Amino acid sequence: MKKLTIVIPAKNEAESLPTVLDQFVNKDFEIFVVLEKTDTETIKSIENKNCKIIFQTKKGFGNALIEGINQSETDYFCIFNADGSMEINEIDIMLKKISNNNYDLIFASRYEKGAKSDDDTFITLIGNKIFTLIGKIFFSLPISDILYTFVLGKTNKVKELNLIQNDFRFCVELPIKAKKNNYLLTTIVSHEKSRIAGKKKVNAFKDGFLILKEMIRLFFY
Repeated sequence: MKKLTIVIPAKNEAESLPTVLDQFVNKDFEIFVVLEKTDTETIKSIENKNCKIIFQTKKGFGNALIEGINQSETDYFCIFNADGSMEINEIDIMLKKISNNNYDLIFASRYEKGAKSDDDTFITLIGNKIFTLIGKIFFSLPISDILYTFVLGKTNKVKELNLIQNDFRFCVELPIKAKKNNYLLTTIVSHEKSRIAGKKKVNAFKDGFLILKEMIRLFFY
């Protein structure tokens, strides 16, 4: 039985997703690509690839991840972007770290010493720093990059969190609920590469407001 499921949210990623999937050819991982049934262009682009396609029942980045994780039956899952910005070799580092220790979730960070991002913008950098600081002050989160969802964790433990946010609020819901349930979290140094194609799907101001509301809700929840 495979040990790890790669969960790839893949809305409108026809240009980059085939290249991303090719990176996993020699890896013994389960690969889930999660998208909307109407995204026929992306679906057609990977019709000959070795992966399982999961159709979302709702819309949104968070929903894609929740449905992918909930259908996983392996010990661990890993969220991996379809845009080519994440470094596949870092998965092995996270998998080794979680297998040899008692961690429940490993978060890749672009802001640890020695880390970097080729894709971050000034606005997303500032926003991430602010939300990460809020996470540290109000939730004692031991992570330095709260909005970067390159995450590897124990599948059954995350299923127990009953995650509900279908949009980008998922990014803060996951670590905050995990910390409030006394899960053990840690980070690794990460290098975010430039995306192969496409644009960021995050609306910095709209999604930033929703994320702030979610952090306030979870503080009083």
